[in-house]
Amino acid sequence: MLVYLIAGEPSGDMLGVRLMRALKTAEPEIQFAGVGGENMEKAGINSLFDITDLAIMGIAEVIPSIPKVLRHIRETVADIAAKKPDVVITIDSWSFSARVHKALRKKRIKVLQMHYVAPQVWAWKKGRAKTMHKYIDRLLTLFPNEPAYFTPHGLKTDFVGHPVIESSMINANPQDFLNKYNIPAEKQVALILPGSRHNEVANLLPVFLETAVELKKKHPELYFVLPTVKTVEKRVRNILAEKGADVLVVNTQEDRYAAARAAKMAIAASGTVALELAIVNVPHLIAYKAPKITAWLVRHISDIKYVNLTNILLDTLIVPELLQEDCTKEKLLATAEDLLNEKSEPHKRELAGFKDLRMALGFGQTYPSQKAAEIILQAVKERA
Repeated sequence: MLVYLIAGEPSGDMLGVRLMRALKTAEPEIQFAGVGGENMEKAGINSLFDITDLAIMGIAEVIPSIPKVLRHIRETVADIAAKKPDVVITIDSWSFSARVHKALRKKRIKVLQMHYVAPQVWAWKKGRAKTMHKYIDRLLTLFPNEPAYFTPHGLKTDFVGHPVIESSMINANPQDFLNKYNIPAEKQVALILPGSRHNEVANLLPVFLETAVELKKKHPELYFVLPTVKTVEKRVRNILAEKGADVLVVNTQEDRYAAARAAKMAIAASGTVALELAIVNVPHLIAYKAPKITAWLVRHISDIKYVNLTNILLDTLIVPELLQEDCTKEKLLATAEDLLNEKSEPHKRELAGFKDLRMALGFGQTYPSQKAAEIILQAVKERA
């Protein structure tokens, strides 16, 4: 059996490698091809192209990249046609994934087409739920409320669970990390997480560093660590060099996870990483700054009150959100001070909320990757 996987960004790469392991466990002879990041490549995929090319977000950043993205879509479709896999599974990145699926349909390439991670139609563009059945045969979702948006429109949809509950971060050893980097016992690790896209790093890292400098003046015991990924590591290091910042950069999954387990507090961009921080009880704030035109569009088409998944799932403001004009050194500093104080109400509120979040996500139940693998294999057998 040949499974063709397509993941366009680091979060999808992590989903992809877990799915590959689950599929391999169930069917040891299974083969993989497609597009993925560093983790999927280590697990056996020879990626068709570097997914760094897709690590873009925001209208101002996307437009110059359109020719390259369109070329990658053509390359991907041609590769699928040549390899003739049993199933094509796209993972998240619906803007790219949808174009691949549409092209496969248009060219009448007969292959089972599935997508893992539903577009957030509950937040914006609800119309997508009505049309997805035209391009894919089956959808796997992360949240239990999502199938109801798609099944009425003829798309077979399965809730498998959120992968954060099977993150290796949960079992990472914080002491190993402290020992590896000779971090003194009296120091307290604080994380800087500026995102995994180029524009996120460019927009957020400078203000995160300014905040870190001021925090360290008041709390000299803080030891700042910046976990990053291959897609943006060069840009991260360039900005740190320009600012002359005293920050430890780590770039492996093992170090990223262990650093989180050792952390007392984090300053993070909005994204999946914030959900992981919540699962392992790291108090954190969320900050984000997008180009003005992108922010304006989101505010006018979005139906959500919050941007952070913890807040969205619990429908209350558990994790502070400092967005756009609120993403300033002064506001980040004041919020971080509260989170460092274990007796403060913001600190206590986050920890209580994280407990509710783990229950909502089904922590301790069957792994989502295992459920997804079972559904995929069954769908392939039914199609044969």
